[in-house]
Amino acid sequence: MTKASVGPNVRHVPVLLTETLEFLRVQPGSTIADCTLGLAGHSAEIARRLGPKGRLIAFDRDPQALALAKARLDEVCSELGSEAPRIVLIGEAFSSIERHVEPASLDGLLADFGVSSMQLNEAPRGFSFMADGPLDMRMDTRSGLTAEQVVNEENEGELANLIYEYGEERRSRRIARAIVRGRPVTTTAQLARIVAQAAPAMKQDKIHPATRTFQAIRIVVNRELDEIRDLLEAAPKLLKPSGRVALISFHSLEDRLVKDSLREGAHKGIWNLLTKKPATAAEEETERNPRSRSAKLRAAEKEVSTNRRR
Repeated sequence: MTKASVGPNVRHVPVLLTETLEFLRVQPGSTIADCTLGLAGHSAEIARRLGPKGRLIAFDRDPQALALAKARLDEVCSELGSEAPRIVLIGEAFSSIERHVEPASLDGLLADFGVSSMQLNEAPRGFSFMADGPLDMRMDTRSGLTAEQVVNEENEGELANLIYEYGEERRSRRIARAIVRGRPVTTTAQLARIVAQAAPAMKQDKIHPATRTFQAIRIVVNRELDEIRDLLEAAPKLLKPSGRVALISFHSLEDRLVKDSLREGAHKGIWNLLTKKPATAAEEETERNPRSRSAKLRAAEKEVSTNRRR
């Protein structure tokens, strides 16, 4: 399942594409922010709908993904010719969006949270235990803590707490104890083996026993939940009245943040919720793209008046 390299012809299958485009209500001449560009699966289709007066602003802190996405969007613009929109690519985390986008300037904002298929499939990136690689897990490989540093430098108590909080792993203390005893831990296969031995899969488990631990460490390395909080706070300021957000989550921690933020905003008169329950992938999509099985899409529209409801 691991690819030796990812070339310019790689195509990312966008999750919940039809639903996302419907909720965003992309119109010619509008301005849309794609906060998680990835390999431009969503952005390519958005660009086709914007027209020459439209603008796409896209963020990705992964330099490799940004380069591949640029190549794909260049192809799209070449196909569209004079009908191509203006595209601005920003190689930073989406939490920086307020530094790059004017208040009340967006018609739509999209975010597809979590790790991308490309990152998971690249063993040297260290995101997956399916192929051995260095413990890195950084989305932005230019800076920041690596997973190896987290695993080897946190004390046992802190390690147990982060595995419990961000991985929702009930056996976190047992796992943390085993990791500390197994130090130094330098590869994904070594970490997965330590976790599986400390907390073997139970009959009811449908996932590898190391899945939650890897998720927790990845979230810590990339400050993923803090990034989402920052974006949720910024979104209402950046959208025009009647502008829309479409937010795709892949695990309960992400979805809970999105759900609570949008519901609180609806109570304050900021949002009109477009999804009482999250939209999920149809059977046809899950068969074509297994990643979509855990995807949850929530959408909301900014109220014309954002005064607090009485």
